[in-house]
Amino acid sequence: ASLFFYKASSDLHPRRMKDGAQHHPPELEQNSAMAPRKRGGRGISFIFCCFRNNDHPEITYQLRNDSSFALQTMEPALPMPPVEELDVMFSELVDELDLTDKHREAMFALPAEKKWQIYCSKKKDQEENKGATSWPEFYIDQLNSMAARKSLLALEKEEEEERSKTIESLKTALRTKPMRFVTRFIDLDGLSCILNFLKTMDYETSESRIHTSLIGCIKALMNNSQGRAHVLAHSESINIIAQSLSTENIKTKVAVLEILGAVCLVPGGHRKVLQAMLHYQKYASERTRFQTLINDLDKSTGRYRDEVSLKTAIMSFINAVLSQGAGVESLDFRLHLRYEFLMLGIQPVIDKLREHENSTLDRHLDFFEMLRNEDELEFAKRFELVHIDTKSATQMFELTKKRLTHSEAYPHFMSILHHCLQMPYKRSGNTVQYWLLLDRIIQQIVIQNDKGQDPDSTPLENFNIKNIVRMLVNENEVKQWKEQAEKMRKEHNELQQKLEKKERECDAKTQEKEEMMQTLNKMKEKLEKETTEHKQVKQQVADLTAQLQELSMRAVCASVPGGPSPGAPGGPFPASVPGSFLPPPPPLPLPGGLLPPPPPPLPPGGLPPPPPPGPPPLGGVMPPPGAPLGLAVKKKNIPQPTNALKSFNWSKLPENKLEGTIWTEIDDAKVFRILDLEDLEKNFSAYQKQQKEADTMDDTLSSKLKVKELSVIDGRRAQNCNILLSRLKLSNDEIKRAILTMDEQEDLPKDMLEQLLKFVPEKSDIDLLEEHKHELDRMAKADRFLFEMSRINHYQQRLQALYFKKKFAERVAEVKPKLEAIRFGSEEVLRSRGLKRLLEMVLAFGNYMNKGPRGNAYGFKISSLNKIADTKSSIDKNTTLLHYLITILGSKCPKVLSLNEELRDIPQAAKVNMTELDKEISTLRSGLKAVEMELEYQKSQPPQPEDKFVSVVSQFITVASFSFSDVEDLLAEAKDLFTKAVKHFGEEAGKIQPDEFFGIFDKFLQAMSEAKQENENMRKKKEEEERRARMEAQLKEQRERERKMRKAKENGEENGEFDDLVSALRSGELFDKDLSKLKRNRKRITNQVTDSSRERPVTKLNSNLP
Repeated sequence: ASLFFYKASSDLHPRRMKDGAQHHPPELEQNSAMAPRKRGGRGISFIFCCFRNNDHPEITYQLRNDSSFALQTMEPALPMPPVEELDVMFSELVDELDLTDKHREAMFALPAEKKWQIYCSKKKDQEENKGATSWPEFYIDQLNSMAARKSLLALEKEEEEERSKTIESLKTALRTKPMRFVTRFIDLDGLSCILNFLKTMDYETSESRIHTSLIGCIKALMNNSQGRAHVLAHSESINIIAQSLSTENIKTKVAVLEILGAVCLVPGGHRKVLQAMLHYQKYASERTRFQTLINDLDKSTGRYRDEVSLKTAIMSFINAVLSQGAGVESLDFRLHLRYEFLMLGIQPVIDKLREHENSTLDRHLDFFEMLRNEDELEFAKRFELVHIDTKSATQMFELTKKRLTHSEAYPHFMSILHHCLQMPYKRSGNTVQYWLLLDRIIQQIVIQNDKGQDPDSTPLENFNIKNIVRMLVNENEVKQWKEQAEKMRKEHNELQQKLEKKERECDAKTQEKEEMMQTLNKMKEKLEKETTEHKQVKQQVADLTAQLQELSMRAVCASVPGGPSPGAPGGPFPASVPGSFLPPPPPLPLPGGLLPPPPPPLPPGGLPPPPPPGPPPLGGVMPPPGAPLGLAVKKKNIPQPTNALKSFNWSKLPENKLEGTIWTEIDDAKVFRILDLEDLEKNFSAYQKQQKEADTMDDTLSSKLKVKELSVIDGRRAQNCNILLSRLKLSNDEIKRAILTMDEQEDLPKDMLEQLLKFVPEKSDIDLLEEHKHELDRMAKADRFLFEMSRINHYQQRLQALYFKKKFAERVAEVKPKLEAIRFGSEEVLRSRGLKRLLEMVLAFGNYMNKGPRGNAYGFKISSLNKIADTKSSIDKNTTLLHYLITILGSKCPKVLSLNEELRDIPQAAKVNMTELDKEISTLRSGLKAVEMELEYQKSQPPQPEDKFVSVVSQFITVASFSFSDVEDLLAEAKDLFTKAVKHFGEEAGKIQPDEFFGIFDKFLQAMSEAKQENENMRKKKEEEERRARMEAQLKEQRERERKMRKAKENGEENGEFDDLVSALRSGELFDKDLSKLKRNRKRITNQVTDSSRERPVTKLNSNLP
């Protein structure tokens, strides 16, 4: 609409040439840095005024359809008047052209000769075109007569054609006649004649070409700045234009929508359009505003089946309504208007419109959806969310409640909900109007600006939100309320602090109670178990004792000579056979009732028996004589590549370490049957090219407090002690009482106890303070504190015991997850089937790719897993053996790709350092020992008032000892499982720590996840490139077709500013800038989300839409 041109003869009507052919008037254009727009059509003559370098323009004739034919330069027949007179005459001519200020300046800058040529050409055409149709009165009379005869039924076809030609002639005249014609037409109230005709026409007329031509007349009138201002100033013009949407004539609807959309772009026009649509709602008896537009947009039968122009015009109008006016700046206003369209179901309709595959329509659809996504994302950020489901009443209620909770507005919110429950409602009746009233009030509160102006048509007249709120506020009351609120806020803070203190005390007591109950339950179970075992052992001892006595009696009887004979009471035992001897008594049973195995008998000759044969080697073949025991080295049947491949840098596991490991269960021979070895060889051939914190500063206190009191300790130490006491906010007596009672009331936080340990009175401090104890009242605050604390027996040991007691549960809670992580991690790697399948696949890859001593492996060190990514493809430098492995696993063993789900505790186990863990447990053990020693000492001391150390610590020791025994049991179990896991993979248990062992798996899982994502990104990138190439080809073809169509359909009708707005709105070029900006923002957000987490998917255009 801002192209740099001016119309030198736009007011001329068609004239006759010498050859009898009718040509339209020429047009004068200025050729500046921007190329002039093409005007005219079939057989049209143009006058071009071209500026080239600094030469003066020259008027020439040129025919569009026959560029080789040109007329001679036109010379004025009359002599040129004086310059002053010429400027006056030329000024009248320029005024008739209705040019912008910039174009007027360009016209007046022409030389006098050119001005005279233009003026003569203008006057000559005016003389030639004088006639009855050159006056507005003729057309106004015709319009009035047509309006008086409303129906077309009684008209002959020729009369109907004549009426249509007359209105078309008026449309042409309003475009091409001089400015005085338009002015005269306006002065004679020609616009009211057109509007009156539109209001009074019957159904047949509204469906005819006459209706379309009348709308075209208004459009032509608005193409002039004076005419446009006159139309917008008319009180009913836009409303009557909107009424034409009720016709079934598609061309008329398109013309009306183009006018309304363009009016949205004119200052002050946006609100008029919204008012017109509200007027049309009443006129057409719509349930809600814009209902007819959405219905027309959704129609797909009859004449609407393949009608894209109407759907494009509707979407163009909707985008103009949403993005112009107050919607340029106000997000709330855009959300308000868009919600009307969403409630009418526009989103499913948009999804259906995609099937037309029309580039212009798609441009408008993309702009609507992308602007909606941007607005909803910005709106969701107010609530720190990504998306708000406006279809969910529950979510919107929860967000409102969360926003208002603990605010002064919350009681009013609850009151609104309460009174909403009380509002009357009946399915039949007018009670729905109450809800409509409430809806409109809230809408007006949201969209009304600070000046009390409504960008939308006002639902409620004289409803100024700002004035009403001002009436509700009284400054004196607000001041009193603020003072009262400040007072209550202070009281609230004090109560809050007391409440927090009591909550800490209650939590500590509750935790101690729970720990005590758990300990008692465990002790009870352990006692019952030990009691049962004790009974069993006691019974075994009794049985063994009875057996021993019986055997002893037999031995005694057998040793007495001349005893009773067998069979007779008291008879002697039979004589022993020479060489016989009594069998030795059986050995005592081991604990648990197990007897030791008897020693094997010596073979004849006294030589020991040979050792039993070992297990057969892999494959069931015994090693040959002389070969080492264990596994025999057997050449594997590994396929050989046709060309040399890149080496996989792994560490082979020696054959003598395979026994008892996972590698004895792995057979990589079956993997070769499913692998595409040719593809592997192609990707990793050896004959192709390869491609390649802040210093911290310690803050020191620079100012020293001037001590007026008596102070005998070091100044820096006293200063730091004062800072601690000011933070503690307790008196010396309260601190002393807390230490003696082991802080039953939770007055001393753990961090404060840690600081107090730094200010334990030393012997030198105590000696100095004792010398001045008679001056206790003059002592400084820090000196007085140290003196008071030094009077407590074993103050430092008590403080350490109290600190250990408070930190014990926290330290145990820190240690247990580490032990459980090692235990769970060890169990996962031992039982994982996916890991076994993965190792089998990697073993096959390595044996196929490696030759010589590096190949023919039965296993490899697990550290080799992280070397897979070091082998890069010969074809693509960005592809490694790991990428290829994941691709193969995805097609052959997809379950292996979810290995991280089987090994979910590996990342935590990889963070555990066993040395540090042993040190932490040792610290717990020594701390518990020190507390026990202090408890024994305190028991030996006479009791003091308020001293509860013995009772509290005794209870603590009981619970803590049992908890610590659980930690030690967990440690032993974790170490045992870890040792099994390490040996299971052929590693040496004593030489590898959990963080190193599990770190190998953790690093590999991360690399595997990243490579999997990179494979997916490469796949998407490839698909996107293919899609973009197809779209670019289609777009290029579409542009070429459009260019040819525009060239073929060029006509002589001249466009103006308003036509330019309509054209830009129709094609969607008006939204190109915003659309490009939205696409750039969307691409930036997508890249940030993808690069940062790869967890949150990019919001699609049609996701989560109503």
